[in-house]
Amino acid sequence: MQDIDRLGTVIRDERPWGAFERYTLNETSTVKIIEVAPGQRLSLQRHEHRDELWVALDPGAVFEIDGERIEPAVGDRVLIRAGQTHRLSSAGKATRILEIAFGYFDEDDIERLEDSYGRV
Repeated sequence: MQDIDRLGTVIRDERPWGAFERYTLNETSTVKIIEVAPGQRLSLQRHEHRDELWVALDPGAVFEIDGERIEPAVGDRVLIRAGQTHRLSSAGKATRILEIAFGYFDEDDIERLEDSYGRV
């Protein structure tokens, strides 16, 4: 596994026209924008083969990481290490997050522990 602290580091580069944030550089990664419908939630899950960096894009996201509830502000980031339990939900309106998965990505690497849709 790669150095997890390096994976969680976001580099901000100031330019005359503004700035950009770099989340990865030459890493094996998969990038998604996940949208959660109003009042809905993903399964409580964990992964064996990947770490995930979540970035809140809209207000109303709720992150649950190893039993801790986090209500991030837009732009807040959380690093989820392989093996940690996690769940994403919406506290109200539809909400989106940026998810960057580090390592080999396979949808079958989801161990669902609880699920509102009968997929456990």
